[in-house]
Amino acid sequence: MNVVVTGGNRGIGYAVSAELARRGHRVVVVARDAARGEQALRSLPGEAELVVGDLSTVAGMRGVAERLAEVCPRIDVLVHNAGLWPSRLTLTPDGLEESFAVNHLAPFTLNRLLEDRLARVVQVSAGLYVKGKADPGRTPHGADFHPLRTYADTKLCNVAVLPLFAERWRARGGTIDAVHPGVINTGLGARSGPVGLLLKAAKRFWKTPDQGAAPVVALTEGSTTGRYFNEFEEIPMHVDRELGLRLWEQAEKLSGIA
Repeated sequence: MNVVVTGGNRGIGYAVSAELARRGHRVVVVARDAARGEQALRSLPGEAELVVGDLSTVAGMRGVAERLAEVCPRIDVLVHNAGLWPSRLTLTPDGLEESFAVNHLAPFTLNRLLEDRLARVVQVSAGLYVKGKADPGRTPHGADFHPLRTYADTKLCNVAVLPLFAERWRARGGTIDAVHPGVINTGLGARSGPVGLLLKAAKRFWKTPDQGAAPVVALTEGSTTGRYFNEFEEIPMHVDRELGLRLWEQAEKLSGIA
């Protein structure tokens, strides 16, 4: 089985990659930093390959899709794990808020560009998406940026289009599900100063990346579609279809797919 894991060089992504490699699958790790990606690859058991690319830019997203198409004629599972929780507003060269690009637009773009060779997609989500208040007119460009809420907003964008992908792929047998892996001790959302110290102390009591990887790995072998899981338990998905349709149309334009 060919499995692609974005952000597969560290944290939950690395733990997912390692477990899937141990199970005998061919793993393709997508990483932004070549040196860190190669380092991760050397420690993975079994067959593994690296694709280097920046998922914060549209050109980078397209470059990753092209490279994946070269190395994987068929992608049995694509795990969207790469994600950002920014503490300050950063705009990409495309004029997009960086976490919107990585958390939402990149998975959408890879799904669309690779859909003819995709069998299954697993989206690593966050339960905080239910707190999101995404505004298609403001969120993509950071006009409503907030160091805490923006993460939830961008995760909501990502979840809102998931049912539309499930509908689009149902006839040909493609599947897509999302999973909240739990509250995991990784570098996501790291902060400096007093807040950073408090967060670091709290993280000591959170689950490990290996524990967070377990429900993600379980879903790679699933057959459901259009579902949302809180770790191993399926729960209702709370999304506005009209918002999803607006975000879909917008993502097509922003990615150049329209």
